Amino acid sequence: MHNLFFSTAYAADAGGGFNAATLMQYGPIVLIFLVFYFLLIRPQQKRQKELREQQGALRRGDKIITAGGIVGVVQATREDSSEIDVEIASGVRVKVIRSTITTVLPREKPANDQ
Repeated sequence: MHNLFFSTAYAADAGGGFNAATLMQYGPIVLIFLVFYFLLIRPQQKRQKELREQQGALRRGDKIITAGGIVGVVQATREDSSEIDVEIASGVRVKVIRSTITTVLPREKPANDQ
C-alpha cells in the first residue's frame, strides 16, 4: 500500500554534463526541426519573396488573381501607392490593394509567334 501513493526515488547520474545520452535525447527534435525548415518553412519564405517582387513589378496589361478569386487585368499602377486599378469586366474597374494579389499570370504570347 505504501508504494501505491509514493514513487521510488532514484539517484542521478554523477556526470551531469553533455554526453552521448543527451545528444540522443535531443537529436530527433533537432532533426525534425531541420526537416521542417528545409521542406516547409524555407520554400514558403522563397515563394512569399517572389510574390512580393511580382506585386512590386506590376504593370499595365498584367493579368492577376486576387485572394478573393477575382481575375482581372491591371489598368493603372502608381509606385507610391499600394492600390492599383484592375479591370474585371469590360468597362468595370476596381481598385485593389497590392497585397491581396495572390497570383500574377504569365503574359500570353500572340498566336502568330511560335
